[in-house]
Amino acid sequence: MLAFVNSFMSWYLKKRISVLDYNLKNGSKVQLEVFKKLLSEAKKTSFGRDHRLTEVNTIEEYQNRVPLFEYDQIKPYIERVMHGEQKVLWPGEINWFAKSSGTTSDKSKFIPVSYDALEECQFRGSRDVLACYYNENPEAKVFQGKGLIIGGSHQVNALADNSYYGDLSAVMMNNMPFIANYLATPRMDIALLPDWETKMSKMIESTCTENVTNISGVPSWTLLLLQGILQQTGARNILDVWPNLELYIHGGVNFEPYKPQFEKLIGGKIAYRETYNASEGFLGLQDTDSEDMALMLDYGIFYEFIPMDVYGTDNPATFWLEDIELGVNYAVVMSTNAGLWRYVIGDTIVFTSKDPYRFKITGRTKSFINAFGEELMVHNAEKALAQAQKECECTVSEFTVAPVYLEHRQKGKHQWAIEFLVKPDSINEFGKLLDFELQKTNSDYEAKRKGNMALVELEIIDCKSGTFYSWLKGKQKLGGQHKIPKLCNDRNIIEEIIEISNDK
Repeated sequence: MLAFVNSFMSWYLKKRISVLDYNLKNGSKVQLEVFKKLLSEAKKTSFGRDHRLTEVNTIEEYQNRVPLFEYDQIKPYIERVMHGEQKVLWPGEINWFAKSSGTTSDKSKFIPVSYDALEECQFRGSRDVLACYYNENPEAKVFQGKGLIIGGSHQVNALADNSYYGDLSAVMMNNMPFIANYLATPRMDIALLPDWETKMSKMIESTCTENVTNISGVPSWTLLLLQGILQQTGARNILDVWPNLELYIHGGVNFEPYKPQFEKLIGGKIAYRETYNASEGFLGLQDTDSEDMALMLDYGIFYEFIPMDVYGTDNPATFWLEDIELGVNYAVVMSTNAGLWRYVIGDTIVFTSKDPYRFKITGRTKSFINAFGEELMVHNAEKALAQAQKECECTVSEFTVAPVYLEHRQKGKHQWAIEFLVKPDSINEFGKLLDFELQKTNSDYEAKRKGNMALVELEIIDCKSGTFYSWLKGKQKLGGQHKIPKLCNDRNIIEEIIEISNDK
């Protein structure tokens, strides 16, 4: 039976490849069609009337008429929808909201998720990842076993009848088609348990006897589950438990620092595929074995991009796909089929190719350190960290970085709070190598470090095991898509991390 399902799904998914190929070769044309369709729908809404979108016909007119929105600016419209009012931001009915606390704030955001966004964006993205994988691997047997989904939980939103919210993964699980539910593990009642530690225990118990062929989840939480599986079974590695495991689909954080841990735990070769799947929309995926992701162009999202050197200024220049340049760090702006209009998502990317459009995620608009003019971005830090781990033969579990502002004419420095899974022989030597690698990956950091002119060598705080887990638990951010903030310009988070480690 499952062999037939696998054969059918392989045929069905690969029908999409010709469309994806066309999109990749005709990016601007596809995006222009998406823009026209979205604008037509926007004109039917309260938002459209407020911004007189019936008078708008071109991208330039749209950019001049509609301001850029961050969450606080668009929140009044979203709250109207949460209270049951419809046709506010999108003409279709909206009953679901993806709850996202972000990585630098405790404040919750409720992102509207329309039926169109689920079908044409989120589920299409999930299918396209597999379509590309099957296209590259004709002998794949993903559908001859179960897909392990490590997601969040949901609860009823009491603001209105028939209105719900939860992590994006939970919203998707609650709306998955029958075949997807049939081929998923754990059972829905376990997958959606609100208490993460209870859910983790039940997931380990219920999945270790399944025939798992693929896993989807954020790396940090997936590692916890894999470690629990090995403890539960006493197996040497994950392939001893799930010999047919062949694919891990991940996203949310840079995978490079985590990959050595996965390879060691899994104990053999499997395929890894990255996705860029935010609460606001499914933006990109790794369609081949190459490192970069392809921008998804027909998902009901119209993209604009703000160069980071003008981000935060009044009325910054924004560019649509036709006008972007390679190698420029851009903040991503989205207009979506869930009613987000010119919404600044908070992520930054760099395009590495225009034919087709491929990119790398470089970080967050608010997750960087520029305390001394060093302009350290997340991708710089993670690249340097991965190389330092490799050379020192150690493994970093989690980390966060903040500046140390020194007074009385003393020099500043960066302080890294790191929790090691496997420690280096010398923390001091590891710190020196990490500092050297940072200078190689970031010329601004190198300039500030030259001759200890503005910055002295970074400092490593060796945190006790379980420190970062305890911080997340204290913030009620266990599981789902919650992540440790990597870079901060203030010391609020790192001081809390250090205090927890000292108390252990």
